[in-house]
Amino acid sequence: MTNEERFNLITRHLEETLTPDELKTLIDSGTPLKHYIGFEISGKVHLGTGLACLQKVKDLHDAGVEVTIFLADWHGWINNKLDGTLKTANKMARSYFEEGLKAGYVCLGGDPDDITFILGSELYSENPNEYWSTVIQVSKATTVSRMMRSTDIMGRQSGESSNAATLMYPAMQAADLFTMNRNIIHAGTDQRNVHIVARDVARDLGKTKPIALHHHLIMGLKPLGDNDDLGLAKQAANINALTYEEKSSLITSLKMSKSKPNSAIFITDAPEEIKQKINGAYAPEGEVEFNPILDWVKHLIFYTPDSSLTIRRDEKFGGEITYNSYKDLEKDYIEKKLHPQDLKTAVALWLIKKLEPARVYFENPARKAALDEMEKLTNI
Repeated sequence: MTNEERFNLITRHLEETLTPDELKTLIDSGTPLKHYIGFEISGKVHLGTGLACLQKVKDLHDAGVEVTIFLADWHGWINNKLDGTLKTANKMARSYFEEGLKAGYVCLGGDPDDITFILGSELYSENPNEYWSTVIQVSKATTVSRMMRSTDIMGRQSGESSNAATLMYPAMQAADLFTMNRNIIHAGTDQRNVHIVARDVARDLGKTKPIALHHHLIMGLKPLGDNDDLGLAKQAANINALTYEEKSSLITSLKMSKSKPNSAIFITDAPEEIKQKINGAYAPEGEVEFNPILDWVKHLIFYTPDSSLTIRRDEKFGGEITYNSYKDLEKDYIEKKLHPQDLKTAVALWLIKKLEPARVYFENPARKAALDEMEKLTNI
């Protein structure tokens, strides 16, 4: 694979690369490429994590990058996830969450042994002086207001009602990166603010400025109207008029969420659950903007160039048709040649087949027990 091919594979379908020129220079230098993405231990693995994120992880591995997934148990504790204790976050990180990510990677045709999993508690205990001094250094190199803006990655707006530990979250995330000595950081667009902090403070800390990769956040299944609490959804029809921060907040509010089970499909969902959720999804006829079904078709089904999707329907409704590009499918949808229900049926069947390896993976008794425990902790 040439350097140009590696660059194209690493950056395909990304929302943003900070910066393309820096990444090209890094690749051309021959420096070993070391990546990491971190996941808070906060619930069951869904399509956004188990497929959308891992698609890019697999791209990176295939491009010769050393890929690492960070199991952020301390971060989940700070954010009061599961039962709010570090002990539970620590336990579920290895017994369930790591296994859930491995299952998702298998669904994508990957080998889980290609991924290094690092647990936050283990990293901190192995490098306590280096890690916590780095947290302080990052904190000294930025401002309180900037830390507060960066806490939006935690799924809440910063403010006086947040506990003081939330201010440590962005500094810890940056310190994770520097302690593991990674030169590529990767996440969804919702974590852009904290990545900017890490990039900006790198020079002050005498660290390598990391390349930041931001993938698309796939949408949840709920209608747009369910997100009016942000006050931004009303402006959705004119999204191009929004500022970058407003647009990011809107997109983040619409993303798939573990805390909204009807908006998410989990990688171990049974076929009937998948059909039920898809059938109830928001997908107005002829409308593309904020249509989660089309969003999934574009960013999951047509992620690779050799993808296709077959729509099976009666002859009186147009007969069977196979789409080999998202562009053609979207065109027919806009022109109302493709009915939402026919598309939903096809997407459900695609997901059922795609996620079959994950369902089989969790037939293992130990994994099944861990899944059951996570479901009890999250009431999902």
